Amino acid sequence: MIYFVVYLFFEVLISVNISSSIGGFATFFEILLSAAFGIMILLNFKESLKENLTAVSYNCIDLEEFQKLNLFTLFGAILLIVPGFMTDILGVLMQFSVFTTMLVNKYNMHSQKCDIVNASYKQKNENYIKESDVIDVEIISDRATTK
Repeated sequence: MIYFVVYLFFEVLISVNISSSIGGFATFFEILLSAAFGIMILLNFKESLKENLTAVSYNCIDLEEFQKLNLFTLFGAILLIVPGFMTDILGVLMQFSVFTTMLVNKYNMHSQKCDIVNASYKQKNENYIKESDVIDVEIISDRATTK
């Protein structure tokens, strides 16, 4: 309960200061724009989920990190929908994977492993594409050899 009161206090202070600086009209459009952005993120969440599932399948991230990354994306989108400048700032920060990765994994130990796995996968795909362009042909001569 005390955290909510502290949050509400800072939200009011920040909102009043920014609103008085930019004006009521700009504040209204900022609220509409951030809510539209949050709704757009929620509608396109399946793309982010697909990227995170790919990272899990290549062992770039573990399941716990996968859950936290998706929670940060969802929570950040909800914060963007809620009116207020502090919630908008936090919501935007939660959308950046660099920021969420720092929060989820302080030392980002999996990034080197992920780069190695992605590089080997890319190399296999390039080799497959090169091999699929080759056509094996056997030439049989029609000429009969007569002596």
